[in-house]
Amino acid sequence: MKRLYKITLLFGITILVSSCHNNAAPNYQYFPNMYESVGYETYAESNAFKDGKEGQLPAEGTVNRGFEPFEYENSTAGYELAKANLKSPLDSLSRDPEKGKELFEIYCATCHGNTGNGKGKLVEREKFLGVPSYKDRVITEGSIFHVVTYGLNSMGSHANQLSAQERWVVADYVLKLKSEL
Repeated sequence: MKRLYKITLLFGITILVSSCHNNAAPNYQYFPNMYESVGYETYAESNAFKDGKEGQLPAEGTVNRGFEPFEYENSTAGYELAKANLKSPLDSLSRDPEKGKELFEIYCATCHGNTGNGKGKLVEREKFLGVPSYKDRVITEGSIFHVVTYGLNSMGSHANQLSAQERWVVADYVLKLKSEL
C-alpha cells in the first residue's frame, strides 16, 4: 500500500511540473533583446546614431589607447627632418640585438634579406623588385624609424605590428647590418 502511495505521489508531481510549461507562451524574459536580437541589414541606414550618421566620431582631442604620437609628418620633408634630427631614445641597456634580429627576420627579411642586401625571398621570387641594399643607402636611425612607421614607396607601414620601442630596436639592428655589409 505504501508503494502505491509513493507511485501516485510521484506521478502527481510529474504531472504538476510538466503542466506548468507551455512552449507557445514562454515565461517572462529579462532583457529579451539578448535572447532574440534585432537583425539589421549590413551597411543599411540606422537610427542608432545621431543625425543618421554611419558611426560616431571620437571626442575632439582624444588619442587612441596605446597610440604614441609621432611628431614627424608622413611626407618627404618629414622623412628628411627625421633623418637629420631624430635620435633613438634607447639607452645601452635597452638596445637588444637579439630582439632586433628576431623582429627583423619576422617583418623585414622577406624583402630585405637576412643580411640587409635587398635579396629577400620575395625579391628572389620577383614579387617585389628594386628593394635596395642597406650598403647603398645613406640612412640614419631616424630615417629608419620614419620608414618603418609610415612606409616608403612599395613598403607599407609597420606601425600596427611593432610598438615604438620595437621599431627603435629594429632601427638599431638595421644600422648594425649596414655596418657589416
